[in-house]
Amino acid sequence: MPQTETASANSNAALTGTIAETRFPPKGEPQITGFNRVGLWSLYIKEIRRFLKVQTQTVWAPAITTLLFLIIFTVALGRGGREVLGVSFGTFVAPGLIMMGMMQNAFANASFSLLSGKLQGTIIDLLMPPLSWGELMLGIVAAAMTRAVMVGATVALAMWLYPGVEVGAAHVWAIVWFGLNGAALLSIVGLLASLWAEKFDHNAAVTNFVVAPLSLLSGTFYVIDNLSPAFEAISRVNPFFYLISGFRYGFLGESDIGNTDHAVMGAALGVFALNIVLGFLTYRVLASGWKIKS
Repeated sequence: MPQTETASANSNAALTGTIAETRFPPKGEPQITGFNRVGLWSLYIKEIRRFLKVQTQTVWAPAITTLLFLIIFTVALGRGGREVLGVSFGTFVAPGLIMMGMMQNAFANASFSLLSGKLQGTIIDLLMPPLSWGELMLGIVAAAMTRAVMVGATVALAMWLYPGVEVGAAHVWAIVWFGLNGAALLSIVGLLASLWAEKFDHNAAVTNFVVAPLSLLSGTFYVIDNLSPAFEAISRVNPFFYLISGFRYGFLGESDIGNTDHAVMGAALGVFALNIVLGFLTYRVLASGWKIKS
């Protein structure tokens, strides 16, 4: 009997070990080897819910602020039937303001996620899930672009209702292309800024000294042909100029990028190439763990 019990015990132990080996793979071996769609979608929804919980601050307040820009500049500069590019000043400036609001909010959303996690000690919630660096980057950027589109749609609706402003679509492809590329560019820049920043003051410095000046000095309220040759050359180096002017081309069918549609197409390809290069750079920095693994 003791020998029988011993053999039975050994058999059960072997069976248990076999089951354990079957159920539990070796430590450190990744089990999700393809594209983690569920994880990416979960991260995206989490980021969407985060800014929608305070939508008064993240969607409606930026729309009202941008509308105040329109009111102030049309009252100050749009009197006397002033026209720019063949349309009233209010109609001219509206697309630029829409684009400016989209870009600033895309930056604000993307720059908050990792930075708040680093400062509050909750960044582990982003690093532990089975997401690759590319999936993590894609989820944050996509959520920031979604917020930008929501703000842009809200601003466009408000301006469509504003008297004296005509919001039409001359080239839908340009509105979609430059709008999404502008949102993507500032989302990537915001993510890169959050990797570099060590406190909210650093993030605010990028907003105040980089994003805001480039937005306001990009032809939002004027055509660069009216500038001196030196300042016109500086404006043509600013990527925000091509985004805003290309976006305006989609609404008005006119742009100060160049005299032909080929110039607009060149700008469209240029901003896309810039997004590819900057996106690759941000991915490499994120994958290196710079300032997020210490």
